Amino acid sequence: MLILGIETSCDETAVAILNDNEILVNLVSSQLLHQQFGGVVPEFASREHMRLLDQMVKEAFVQTGLQPENLDGIAVTRGPGLMGALLVGLSFAKGLAYSLRKPLLGVNHIEGHIMANFLTCPDLKFPFLCLLVSGGHTQIIQVNDFGNYQILGRSVDDAAGEAFDKAARILELPYPGGPQIDQMAHRGDPNFYQFPRAKVRSEQYDFSFSGLKTAMLYLVRQRGQKWAQENLADLCAAYQEAIVDVLKINTFTAVKNLHANKLVLAGGVAANSRLRQVFQEQADYYQIELIIPSLKYCTDNAAMIARTGQEMLSRNQISPFSISAVPNLTLTTK
Repeated sequence: MLILGIETSCDETAVAILNDNEILVNLVSSQLLHQQFGGVVPEFASREHMRLLDQMVKEAFVQTGLQPENLDGIAVTRGPGLMGALLVGLSFAKGLAYSLRKPLLGVNHIEGHIMANFLTCPDLKFPFLCLLVSGGHTQIIQVNDFGNYQILGRSVDDAAGEAFDKAARILELPYPGGPQIDQMAHRGDPNFYQFPRAKVRSEQYDFSFSGLKTAMLYLVRQRGQKWAQENLADLCAAYQEAIVDVLKINTFTAVKNLHANKLVLAGGVAANSRLRQVFQEQADYYQIELIIPSLKYCTDNAAMIARTGQEMLSRNQISPFSISAVPNLTLTTK
């Protein structure tokens, strides 16, 4: 089954071609122009997708030696994400699918992150527990089957990736902030400062990260930016430790209470080196299987969209050409 995947939900333009579970090509173009603004500018993102997408699709066929007519389906992100950015990818995919008379597969970006684990671990079987951590989402999900999800916990305010990015701006680190904090933290002391670990009382597995970001803001205001720069590595390590600690506590409480024997990580924050280390240690302690996607499949990419599209096509879940982009699309739960 040969699937073309297209991802344009935010500031990565990505194209991939999947043959069954083999990635034939996986192209990603990160839009570096947003760095000067300290975050993604939606209008610029849309324009970059328009500029890059057609040539990247052509390059994918050149690299594989395939022709568009060889495809069995075209998978594209329909949400969540930035409306303009989503429309660029979805419109392109619709036009290509219509002209080739191939099935259109509108993919949920969140579902794509979960399915990225099947690229790293083709033998992965449902059901399993998943921690999804990204710039827009932090959720503990019971994955019963493809399309059958139960949200056990979620952030009631900022997502973990958002908390990383906001702290990076406070510390005057370049965008994107998560990788910058991770890199700096390698040289720092995680016990340098005790940042708060918020516990949401209403729901056992829910998260809250807004107070953590506020604590960093007030600390830097009180001590001064000069002090923050002098202790930058230590601040990054301590802040990162607070985020990872909360993720660990809630996730492995769920592992223990649900007697889970398999845990997968998904999303851009799953690339964080400290998170991967701590979760592996905890998985060994609880004697459960931990599956973490390869770094190239953690951040936004089209391979995960193609893999999700493949799953949809195998289950005859073909999308109508009337589907629209949905910026706030959520997982369909059962």
